[in-house]
Amino acid sequence: MKLKVIFSCLAVPLGAAALAACAGGTSSASQAVVTGERTASIAVANPVAVSPQPGTPDASPGTQISFLGTAATQVSNVHVVGSHSGSHAGALRAYSTGTGESFLPSHPFAAGERVSVSATVTSAGSTTQARTSFTIARQAPISQKQFPINPGDPQAVQHYSSAPSLTPSTVHITTPAKTGAAPGDLFLAPYQGEGIAGPMITEQNGGLVWFHPLPAGEAATNFEVQQYEGRPVLTWWQGRILEVGFGQGEDEIYDTSYQPVARVRAGNGYHADLHEIRLSSNGTAWIDMFDPIEMNLSSIHGSAAGVLTDSVVQEIDIKTGLVMWEWHALGHVPVSESLKPISHSSSPWDYIHVNSVDPGPAGDVLLSARSTWALYDVDIHSGAIRWRLGGSHSSFRQGPGTRFYWQHDAEFQPDGLISVFDNGSDPPKEKQSRGLLLKADTASHTVSLVKQFVNPSRTLLATSQGNTLSLPGGDWLMGYGGLPNFTEYDTAGHVLLDGTLGKNVQDFRTYLSPWSGQPRTAPSVIAKSAAGALAVAVSWNGATSVSSWRVLAGRSAGALAAVATAAKSGFQSNIAAPSPGPYVAVQALDASGAVIAVSPTVKA
Repeated sequence: MKLKVIFSCLAVPLGAAALAACAGGTSSASQAVVTGERTASIAVANPVAVSPQPGTPDASPGTQISFLGTAATQVSNVHVVGSHSGSHAGALRAYSTGTGESFLPSHPFAAGERVSVSATVTSAGSTTQARTSFTIARQAPISQKQFPINPGDPQAVQHYSSAPSLTPSTVHITTPAKTGAAPGDLFLAPYQGEGIAGPMITEQNGGLVWFHPLPAGEAATNFEVQQYEGRPVLTWWQGRILEVGFGQGEDEIYDTSYQPVARVRAGNGYHADLHEIRLSSNGTAWIDMFDPIEMNLSSIHGSAAGVLTDSVVQEIDIKTGLVMWEWHALGHVPVSESLKPISHSSSPWDYIHVNSVDPGPAGDVLLSARSTWALYDVDIHSGAIRWRLGGSHSSFRQGPGTRFYWQHDAEFQPDGLISVFDNGSDPPKEKQSRGLLLKADTASHTVSLVKQFVNPSRTLLATSQGNTLSLPGGDWLMGYGGLPNFTEYDTAGHVLLDGTLGKNVQDFRTYLSPWSGQPRTAPSVIAKSAAGALAVAVSWNGATSVSSWRVLAGRSAGALAAVATAAKSGFQSNIAAPSPGPYVAVQALDASGAVIAVSPTVKA
C-alpha cells in the first residue's frame, strides 16, 4: 500500500517542491502525518498534547503554548526560541480543569519564523520533556465586507404592541406536530430575509417564547440548550458574517433567566467562527475559526501571492479563557484533497472549510470539512488523522447511498454510528438534501447506510448550512440551513413536524429541546381606554410558567384592584377589562394561581 506523507507546510511563500509535498507528495519527514487509503496515527510516548503541534505550518504570531495532559499536570522550565525573535520570556497559567497549563509569551512572534519549544511536564505520575516546533503564519488582510441581506417577505415578520422591539421572522408550521413527536421547544437563530436577527425559542406550533434581538449587522448561529456546571444553559455564536464565507464573533452562554453566564472568545488572536460552539462536561468549549494566510499557490495553478484560508479548532477553558488544545488543518490535510476550485480573485481560497466539531469517546474529535467532502477523525493527543470518511482519499469503501457532498454537522452517535447532513448541492450533485446515519466499520474499512431522511412532500436542496439532530425515542430533526425549512422524522422516515421561517431567512442549525425559562425582567404591558373599558396587551419575553394573567386597574397608581383574569394566549395576550382605569398593571399567574411576576403600572 502506498502511503502519503505530508510535510510541515510553511504558511509563507513556498517553492514548488515544498508545496508539492503539501499537496500530497511523499517524504520521510520526522514530524510527518501519515495519510492515505488507510490512515494511521502517530505514536507519541509523551502523555501531554502540546499546541501548536509539531509541524504546524501557520501558527498565530500571538499564540500561547498549550500543554494538555491528565489531572494534576504541571509544567516548568519552559524554553521558547524564535528563529528571528530569539528567546521569549512569559508566564505559565493553569487550566481550571487541572489538566495542564499554557505558557503566555511576553511578546508576539515574528511572521515566517520557526519557533522551538521545550518544557518539563509532570503528568500521570511521571516527568518527561515535552517539545514542539512550528512556523508562524504570514496572516493576510481580508475584506470586512459582510454578506448582503437577501430581500424577504415583509409580511413574514412578527409584531407585538406590548413588545415593539421584538420583530423576528415568522414561524409557519406546515405539518403540525403529530402523535409521537418529541416534546420540547424549537431553538432557531434566524438571519437574512426580513425581521431582526437573533436567537429565538418557539413552541412547536410556532408561537414565540423568547427572542433576543441583535444589533444591526450581527447574526447568531448554533442556538441550543447545553449543560454548563451541571445546569441547562443557552449557547450561541454571535458576530458578523463576512462575504468571504466565515464569521468573526464570540460565543455566548446564558442561564435559564436569560442572563449572561460566560462568554467564550477564541484564543491566540483569532476570532470565533460561526460554525461551532460545543460545551464539554468538564467546563471547556470546542470552537472553530478561520485564518487567511499568505501562500505561494503557483505550483497548483494559483497565484504566487495567493491567500489560503486555513481552518483552526480550539478547546477553550471557559473559566480562564486559555487555549488548551489547537489544531490546524493545513498541518494535516494536504491542499490536494480540496474539491473547491482554487480562487483566482482577491478572495482567499477556502480550501477545507471545517464546519462541525464533535469530541469523541476515545481521545478523538470528529471534524466535517465542506470543501473536501470528507469527515476526519483526529487524534487529540497527536493531531494526526486516524481516518477519513468521504472525499477523494476515504479510508473506507463506501457502500450504496453513503456518499455526501458539501456536508455539515457530523456527529458521533451510539453504537459506533455517525450522523451527517448531506447538502448535496453547490453545484447540485443530488436532487435533495438528506440526513444520513452511517455505520463506519474500522475493522473492514467499509461504511454502510443505516438510515436516510428525505422530505417526501417537497424538494429541499440546501446549498449551505444544515444539521441532523438525534431526538429521544429515535426521532430526528433536520434543519435545512440555507433554506428556511425544518422537519422532524420518526425512525421510519415519516414526517412528524414540518415548518418554515420567512422567505430567504436562514438558520444555520435547528434544535429541539425541553426548556423552562424564568426571566428576571418584568412582564410588558400596554393599555388603551375606550368607552369606559380597557384594551390590555401583555407579554413576558421568555417566561414559560405563565398560565393566566390578572389585570389590575384603578383611578391612581396606588389604588389598583383586580378587574379581569384571562388565560395566557400565545406570546401576547389581548384582554378586555371592564374598567375605565386609567392606571393598569398585570400579574402573571402560574398553574396554581400564584402570582409569579407583576408588570410596571402604566397609564392608558
